[in-house]
Amino acid sequence: MESFIKGNFRKSLFQGENGYMVGLFKIREADDENQDIIGETVVFTGYFHELNDSDTYILHGKYVIHSKYGEQFQVESYERCMPEEKDAIVDFLASGLFKGIGENKAKKIVNVLGKESLNIILEHPDNLLLIPGITRKNIEVLHDTLEEYQASYKIVLSLNDLGFTTKDSMIIYNRYKSRTLEVIDNNIYKLYEDIKEIPFKKIDAIALKCDYPFDDERRLKAATLYVVDEVCNTFGHSYLFIDEIYSYVNRCLMSDISKEHFITALNSLILDLKLIKENEKYYLKTMYEDEILIANRIKYLLGIEDDIYKKLDIMIQELEEYQNITYNDEQLQAIKDALQKHFLVITGGPGTGKTTIVKAIVDLYKDLNDLGSNLNEKIALLAPTGRAAKRLSETTHLPAYTIHRFLKWNKENDRFQVNEYNRSDVEFVIIDEGSMVDTNLFASLFRGLKTDTKIVVVGDYNQLPSVGPGQVLKDLIESEKINFVKLNYLYRQVSDSNIINLAYDINSGTVDEEAFNKSSDLFFREADASSVMDEIKKICHSYQKMDYKDFQILVPMYKTLNGIDNINKVAQEIFNPASPTKKELRVGDVIYREEDKVLQLTNMPEENIFNGDIGIIDSIDKKEMVINFDGNYVRFTPSNFSNFKHGYAISIHKSQGSEFKTVVIPVTMEYNKMLYRKLYYTGVTRAKRELYIIGNIQALKKAAMNNNSDVRRTSIKERLIALMNKSGEKNGLSN
Repeated sequence: MESFIKGNFRKSLFQGENGYMVGLFKIREADDENQDIIGETVVFTGYFHELNDSDTYILHGKYVIHSKYGEQFQVESYERCMPEEKDAIVDFLASGLFKGIGENKAKKIVNVLGKESLNIILEHPDNLLLIPGITRKNIEVLHDTLEEYQASYKIVLSLNDLGFTTKDSMIIYNRYKSRTLEVIDNNIYKLYEDIKEIPFKKIDAIALKCDYPFDDERRLKAATLYVVDEVCNTFGHSYLFIDEIYSYVNRCLMSDISKEHFITALNSLILDLKLIKENEKYYLKTMYEDEILIANRIKYLLGIEDDIYKKLDIMIQELEEYQNITYNDEQLQAIKDALQKHFLVITGGPGTGKTTIVKAIVDLYKDLNDLGSNLNEKIALLAPTGRAAKRLSETTHLPAYTIHRFLKWNKENDRFQVNEYNRSDVEFVIIDEGSMVDTNLFASLFRGLKTDTKIVVVGDYNQLPSVGPGQVLKDLIESEKINFVKLNYLYRQVSDSNIINLAYDINSGTVDEEAFNKSSDLFFREADASSVMDEIKKICHSYQKMDYKDFQILVPMYKTLNGIDNINKVAQEIFNPASPTKKELRVGDVIYREEDKVLQLTNMPEENIFNGDIGIIDSIDKKEMVINFDGNYVRFTPSNFSNFKHGYAISIHKSQGSEFKTVVIPVTMEYNKMLYRKLYYTGVTRAKRELYIIGNIQALKKAAMNNNSDVRRTSIKERLIALMNKSGEKNGLSN
C-alpha cells in the first residue's frame, strides 16, 4: 500500500547520472499508519530533478528493506511545497540557490513583501526596487532562478500528463533539462535513441496520442532502429536484410507503410550513421563497430612475436611430475601456445582435459614470470556466468570473476567502468566457457584491456551459442586464421562414461539405444507426453534427500504440459512440501516457501549474483525474502521478485556454465521447435555422474539429427579472413 511522508531533504548519499538518488529525509508529517515516525530521519531512494534542504517535499511511495542498507522509503512520485511562512521564505531565499542573496537581503525582502514575496518576485519583480540594498542584478537573479526552478517542476508534471511515469519523467528531464519540452515537441522518438530505460512501444503509444501521423518519418526511423535491435537480440544475428526489416517494421507499427516511405527513413538512418549498410547487410552502428574492433584486435594480437621461454619444456616436465600427470600431445601444444602466443582458442568436448590445461597454464605462467603475491594483478580468470567463474576459481585456486564484474558494469547506466578510457593493467586473460560470450561483451572486454594483453579463450565449440547476438567462438574457429588447438583425446577414466559417449554420439548426429540402462550412469525411461511427469516424480522421490546443488532437471521450454513451469510446481511439492514450520509468500500464481530452490534470472553485480546462479530461500518475512547463494545472503523485496523463479527445473540455456552430479532431461515430440543438436548436447554435458532421459527415443534421435537450428548471421569470420588475407598479401605471402 502506498504511503506518504512530508518533510525536508537533508543529505544526498548517492547521486546517479539519470536522476536516481539515495538520501536522508527528515519527516514532519506522515499518513495515519506511520504517525510514530514523525520527527525521524529516514533513507529514501527514487528519481528526482534536484532537491534542496530549504524546500518542503511530500514523497509518495512505500517502505522496502534493502539487503545491505536496511529499511528505505522507495519514492514513486513527489511534490514540492513552496515555502509559505515568512521564516521559511527567508531560509529559501538565503539557501544559496540565489547567487548574491544572503540572509540580510532575504530578510529585507520578506519584511517588505511578506508571504507574497515569491509570487511578487515572479510576477512583478520591479517591486523589489523599493527595497533598500536590492540591486537590479539581484532582481534578475531572483526572478530568473525562481522562474527556472518553477519551470523544471512544471516540465516533470507535463511529462506525467503525457503518460510517462515519475521515474520516466525524471530520467527524461535529467537528460534534456530546460530543452525537455522542446525535444518532445520536435521529435518525441528521440527519447528512444537517447534513453535506454524507456521502451519504444511506450514512446510510440504516447506519440500517437499526441497526434503523430502513423507514417511520420520520425516514427519510421525509430521503429526501424527498434526492429533491428529487437530481431537481432531475439535470433542472435549481427545484421538483417532490407525486406525482413520492412516486414518487421509493418508488423511492429501494425500499419501498412509504403515501401517508398520506409526506404526514405532507412536511407536517412544510414546518412546519420545510425545504421551501417555493407554489401546489402544492415547493422546497428554499435554491432558493426564491435565486429570491426574484434577482428582488428585479434589480427593485431596474432601479429605479435611469440614470447620465448627457454625453460618451458623442463618446467612442464617438472609440473607433470609434481601433479603426477602426463599431458598428451594436444594438451602440450595448447599449454605451450597459451604461454607463448598472444591469442589462442582452445576447444574440446567433455573429458578432453580443458580444466587440466587451464590449471597448468596458470601454474606455469606464475613460475615463468616469477609472480608471487601480485599474480592477481597480472592475470585475470574470467567466465560469462557466476557459476562458471566459481568452477574456474575452484579449479585454479585463484579468484575468478564474471566478465561483467571484471569490467565493473554499472547497472544504472548499463556501462562498463573499465573501458577504453580506463583500461585494466592485467597482462594475461583466460576466458572459460567461451561459447557463451556474445559479440558486444567480447568487444567490451577488448576495450577494457591493453592492446597487447595476452588472451586465451577456452570453450566447447559444439555447445549452444551466446544468449546475446553473435557466435564469436564459432566464427573465430571457422575462420581458420587464428591460433587454435582442438582437444580430441578422451581420457581413459571418462572414455568409459556412457554420458560422455552419448554426448559425442548426439554431436555426430546419432543415438545408440543400446547405451542406455547398461550401467549406473545413463538411463532412459520410455514415456509419452502424458506420462513424462509421472516418471519425473519417481526420480525426484529417489533423490529428494540429495543436495540441491547436485540434482537438476533441465527442460527445453517453459510452457506446454511438460514445461519448466509445470515441472517446478510438481518438484516443489516433492522436494519442499508445505509445512507449518515454513513461511510462504504468494507472488502472482506462484507460491514460494522457505527452503525452496530458486534460479536467478538477471545480473545483480552489486550483490555479486548473476543470471543463472542457483540459491535457496533462507527466510521469508512479510513481503521480503532472503536467498542464500552459496553463502551470499541477498534480500529481495517485491520490486525485484521478478529477478528469480523456482529452480527445480531450469532451461538448458540457463544451465550453461554449470555442472550437476545428477541431471534429468525430458524429451518428447511436444518440444518439436526445440529438438535440435546443440541444445541436447549442451544438456547432456551438464551431467557429471548420472543422467536420466525421459520420453520418446525418436524425439531424441530427431534432436541429434537436427543441426540446422539457431543459424546466426554474423560477420566476424569473414572480417578476420579478409584482414588476414590482406595482411598476407602485403607480406608477399600466398593465400
